Amino acid sequence: MILHLAFKRVRRFDDFRARIGIARSLLTDRLRRMEAAGVIRRERYQDRPPRDEYRLTEMGLDLFGASLMIIRWEKRWFPDDRVDVHKLRHSCGKVFLPELRCRTCGEEVTARDVISEDGPGAGFEPPQRARAQRRSIIERGDLDPHQRMLERAIDVLGDRWTAQTIASAFMGIRRFSAFEADLGVAPNILADRLARLVELGVLERKQYQEKPERFEYRLTPEGLDLFPLIVELIRWGDRWLAGDAGPPQVIRHRTCGGQLVPMITCNQCGEAVGPRSTIIG
Repeated sequence: MILHLAFKRVRRFDDFRARIGIARSLLTDRLRRMEAAGVIRRERYQDRPPRDEYRLTEMGLDLFGASLMIIRWEKRWFPDDRVDVHKLRHSCGKVFLPELRCRTCGEEVTARDVISEDGPGAGFEPPQRARAQRRSIIERGDLDPHQRMLERAIDVLGDRWTAQTIASAFMGIRRFSAFEADLGVAPNILADRLARLVELGVLERKQYQEKPERFEYRLTPEGLDLFPLIVELIRWGDRWLAGDAGPPQVIRHRTCGGQLVPMITCNQCGEAVGPRSTIIG
């Protein structure tokens, strides 16, 4: 939510707090984490008393594509004219839907158009300390449509294991044991995340064996449509977090055969989309 508001040029502590309705201590903690991660930086705008504002760094600005793809997914599956970001305008003057395209050949890219292979930085990460899954509050009636949109995005990508479970599903993994082996995740955490993604409509649970009962998990059309967001997150991670070894995974575009270099375009004029060419409302 902080990142989303930062893209709307909200910069000051009290403005973030008023727009989100977040406790002061929690907002302080999140801003410190984002600063430590290199996504935002503090700049002094007043000396007496001292006051700082929070501006996106180049690393933070580079998350704009992922933010656009969250909006794209939301607008396609939960359209609501009351949400200002559902009325994004491109510099061509038209309300638009972002599209993911291959920079090499210019074609629009879907999940079925790519293959993946290990990259030079392939390997296993050390396991993270498990965190409890935060219960969704998107059904609460006191949330306005804009907050509800953000809550859905947080539910889908709000923690490491949920996001990585979705990414594994895009790699063709369907069965519980295969998810467990691929992710190195504890069974109880995996069961929770799979059940949550089924509840959210991103995965569907299908029986493939009767005795004993066995089920597999497949991406729904709604889940498949998260592909542009996953690609943007991978691109951002490869740029900023891959390290000296290089990216852990390489995605190739079947149509042209080259390594996928994604770009985001306007579906109305076909031109590239970025923070300076996007108007909210």
